Amino acid sequence: MELRSLALPGLNLRKDTGGGASLFRRQMHRLERLEALDGAVRLAEPRARRLVENGRLRSVLHGDATGIPLHIILTDVPFGAWFMAVYLDLFSDPGTQRAATRLVGLGVISAAPTALTGWAEWALAAHPTKRVGIVHAGLNAVSVLIFAASLAARLRDRHKLGIRLARVGAVLLIAGGFLGGYMARDRRGS
Repeated sequence: MELRSLALPGLNLRKDTGGGASLFRRQMHRLERLEALDGAVRLAEPRARRLVENGRLRSVLHGDATGIPLHIILTDVPFGAWFMAVYLDLFSDPGTQRAATRLVGLGVISAAPTALTGWAEWALAAHPTKRVGIVHAGLNAVSVLIFAASLAARLRDRHKLGIRLARVGAVLLIAGGFLGGYMARDRRGS
């Protein structure tokens, strides 16, 4: 049974009108063909390839036993920590500020293993997907730096600055997440 056939009030599923790819997909296809990204791809390839040289490690990183690449699982940690911090930033009591600061720190710390597993996924991707991956990695790297600056501001009792930085980082993180989702979908062949 398809969700469309349920006709639930408020459930507005987009119908395939045959009008072609969405604006997002068209932009992703443009990124996939953007030869200007090839220099960055060539620079990153040897380093990323080293992550998957060992067959056993590659099997773990790519989720051969589960069908779920480790990167997809690990992204939940920084993403979840940072967005919970952004939510807690809506409250100004000292306990909530401490909790938000800790969550920002957790996100910053967990970004490194998340990125490494992402590069392992990227190493075995098709060349057009690698182009999208370079932009994905760039957006996420900038997000990590912004959240690290947010953490530094919070630790120096500059909570308002830390909050503003976290909100900017969150916007970039969402953009990077869309690219990551596109690449994961592309990898599954959907």
